[in-house]
Amino acid sequence: MGITQRREREREQVRRKILDAAHDLFAREGYERVTMRRIAEAIEYSPTTIYNHFEDKDDLVQSLCDEDFARLLGALQAEPAPADPVEQIRQLGAAYARFGIEYPNHYRFMFMTAAKFEHVHELSGSGQQAFGLLRSAVERAIATGSFRPGDPTAVAQVLWASLHGVVALLITLRPEHWPHAPAVPDLVQRVVENSLDGFRIEP
Repeated sequence: MGITQRREREREQVRRKILDAAHDLFAREGYERVTMRRIAEAIEYSPTTIYNHFEDKDDLVQSLCDEDFARLLGALQAEPAPADPVEQIRQLGAAYARFGIEYPNHYRFMFMTAAKFEHVHELSGSGQQAFGLLRSAVERAIATGSFRPGDPTAVAQVLWASLHGVVALLITLRPEHWPHAPAVPDLVQRVVENSLDGFRIEP
């Protein structure tokens, strides 16, 4: 391995350490409380080192969001989409919930950390694609007569919001803290079916 390659590998390793430390701190302490200096202290580097990799905190957060939404998109696309759009929505819901439960810190950072940016940013490309999978399935459900006519974006937002609620509870509450604890084993499936019933046209 040449000197240039070794330096590039070392640079990437430092960048990875910064991202991992920042991810953990943002998820645990929130965006506003975490400074670049705090991240530097966590990995025992100087703040200058971080600024050699990222322009500012927004730039760092954007990189984290891009990675996390790419990971979510991969989870949603892991299985071939069923021909039935309603079944596809079920599949997307199950994959989404598995992602949140398997990666709770990532999920908290993506969807439960307030004020992630000082300035307004658009959702990452992977994030747009992830929501687009759900919206496309909703469009097909409406077009085929499985769902009542409506605005596909609004329907997709309602479906996502209800699923987010149950995932957020599952990764936030301990089993013993649920009313009449613990949460029922098929809670995610029940929430998905209840949401589908709100839009579905019965034969």
